[in-house]
Amino acid sequence: MDWNRAERCFKDKDYVFCLFCLHLSLEKIIKATWVEYNEKNIPPKIHNLVALIKMTPLEIQEKDMFFLGYMNKFQLEGRYPDYAGKIYKECTREYTKGMMRKAKQLKVWFLKDLQKI
Repeated sequence: MDWNRAERCFKDKDYVFCLFCLHLSLEKIIKATWVEYNEKNIPPKIHNLVALIKMTPLEIQEKDMFFLGYMNKFQLEGRYPDYAGKIYKECTREYTKGMMRKAKQLKVWFLKDLQKI
């Protein structure tokens, strides 16, 4: 659902919210992975994608870990208005399109891992 919303936001040129939805989508997939590998069914209440990945047995390439760290800046809850203003300037159509492409690659990889379990 968050992924579909990200795609709609991209079409509507709402690039910042598109990236927020991509972050949210990846966060939920990583948390689903966490649940699969842990006895508890409630994942940690954090939004940091790198920290979450490190809590799973997934082995992720350094460049992908860097990307997840970069995606963390789009978790906008609780951010100050001046921070959001800076993000709006950075999030062009081409920038967002590239981020969506990379996020989709990771999404597919994460989902394949979940299907193995």
